[in-house]
Amino acid sequence: MTPTGTSASTCHNKTRTQHTSDQMSYVSLMSQERVKKSPELRKRRTLTNIQANKELIRCVILSRIVFGQEHWKCAEALANLAYGYLTLRGFPAQAKKHAESAKNKLLALKGNMASDEEEREILGVMILLYYTLGMAWLLQKRGKEAYFYLQKADRTMKELTELNKGYVYNIQVTEKDLEIGLGRASLAIHRLNLALSHFEKAIDDVIAAKGVDTSDLISLYEEIAQMEQLRRNHGQAIQYLKQAYSICVSSFTENSPQTGEVSALLAKAYAMSGEPQHRDAVEIYFVKSISAYKATLGPEDCETLATIEEFCKWLVQNGNKQGAYRLLKASLKSYIINYGVCNEKVAETLYNMSRICFPKGEIRKAIQMLRKQIHQAREEEEKMTLENSVSPSYIQPYLFDPHLRDTQRKENYTVRQGTSCMMSRLLWKLRNFVT
Repeated sequence: MTPTGTSASTCHNKTRTQHTSDQMSYVSLMSQERVKKSPELRKRRTLTNIQANKELIRCVILSRIVFGQEHWKCAEALANLAYGYLTLRGFPAQAKKHAESAKNKLLALKGNMASDEEEREILGVMILLYYTLGMAWLLQKRGKEAYFYLQKADRTMKELTELNKGYVYNIQVTEKDLEIGLGRASLAIHRLNLALSHFEKAIDDVIAAKGVDTSDLISLYEEIAQMEQLRRNHGQAIQYLKQAYSICVSSFTENSPQTGEVSALLAKAYAMSGEPQHRDAVEIYFVKSISAYKATLGPEDCETLATIEEFCKWLVQNGNKQGAYRLLKASLKSYIINYGVCNEKVAETLYNMSRICFPKGEIRKAIQMLRKQIHQAREEEEKMTLENSVSPSYIQPYLFDPHLRDTQRKENYTVRQGTSCMMSRLLWKLRNFVT
């Protein structure tokens, strides 16, 4: 074989091995990256994925040069590229485009191979193609089409297993991946019991292969717990999440982003049960989650602030408004650092604090705080308008004073579009409490 041919063949082998061992699986893609990272590492990961996708494009080009446009190796390179667009970049449209192109080539070649080995190779590529198409349709919220292609992937997997006499090797998609995909697709078409059976099978496969303490079970327990919640089987959901929590603590320690995530899910599961005896557990796991996020991601991270917000909502619903107020006040600086002073989240936090303060007669203090935020927001917008030479935009009339609303309903008011307008609306709502 020529040097160029060797290069292309090596490229195929490296691509297959690299995808199997190093690249992000679709489970983590659909779970929105279970392993939380700092912004710097997230940015580095994104750049790495982009570079990996470029290498897959190079493999397609080399395959066309060496093997020709109609050779099955070229179709294999296209299949790898489609899978890369799905798992590395999260681009379902591009994944479907390349997968369909590769599928058409392979279907024309299937059954006309010179050897059984090539037949097995093509079946492995077909599994990858059907899986990629199924998951791409699922990303686009087309459950019926997703389930169709994932079923075809499952049938092809069984055909390959039969040809190999019960052993499947050297393919990127595992039986566990197929069970998880079929479970999600079943859920998308509202077949909840079928979805549960697929996830239970995936859990059994993982336990049989890696044991009961493997971290691979964490995301599976989280997803099957959510399905049990949909069935209003809160007790079983809590049990699954407690198993996930135990694995997280043993695998990553208590102060880890993974443990923080599972702790938050466990707190919400206890809250959803509605049982009075679970209130202490809700508070314990929310505190554990916030502590883990603060220790690893920092107090200004979005995950930390989102968990604090969920905890505060629960505290208010259960009558502990003072505790919610203290928590919101302590996190206000973090909101401003993370989102900026002229942001809807900051205004919403102030509004929630003011609503909590209202029964104590401190609503006017909150109004003064909002007025200050509105002034700062408008100054910031004017500065940005001057810098960018952008004409101010306008929105529909909005009356701030409740008395004007009653007496001058038809009078037009224009307000600069942006955060200052949103804050002004909140201020109007606060005034309604007073009047």
